[in-house]
Amino acid sequence: MLHVESAKYHSDYKIEVTFNDGSSHLVDFEKIVFNDSRAIVSDLKDLALFKDFSIKNHTISWTNGLDFAPEFIKDCSIKVLNETA
Repeated sequence: MLHVESAKYHSDYKIEVTFNDGSSHLVDFEKIVFNDSRAIVSDLKDLALFKDFSIKNHTISWTNGLDFAPEFIKDCSIKVLNETA
């Protein structure tokens, strides 16, 4: 089962995420935040709120209660970081 091990704010709506499979990804949440009409998601348009996250239950969790499945987060990544072949 995939888990988020760590997450660090990068820039704009991007977060660097490391998973328990050893991979690290740069994930851009901008399209999700600005295209999802659900209030809990659109709340994250406020960059201060977007930056206010922690790791809970093996995934990224924001203070407004929003979280996404680790698999979804990995699928949204725009770049694989420090990947070794």
